[in-house]
Amino acid sequence: MKNAIHPEYEETQISCACGAAYRTRSTRRNIKIGICAACHPFFTGEQKFVDTAGRVEKFARRYGSVRATRAVKLKKL
Repeated sequence: MKNAIHPEYEETQISCACGAAYRTRSTRRNIKIGICAACHPFFTGEQKFVDTAGRVEKFARRYGSVRATRAVKLKKL
């Protein structure tokens, strides 16, 4: 490995917009982020789930049966 070409890897602080702060190591100093595990809706339990249960029924109402139809054999005369 070549000497003196690698960036310094030092202790830094990651600050979130919600006020949470994390200490870690990085090549960058004082990283600022917009959302973290303390304020993200998925981790806080405030996530709103999209209602996908009604989509199948909506499709069935719009296009009829969702089952595939069998091909009908024609009889030769």
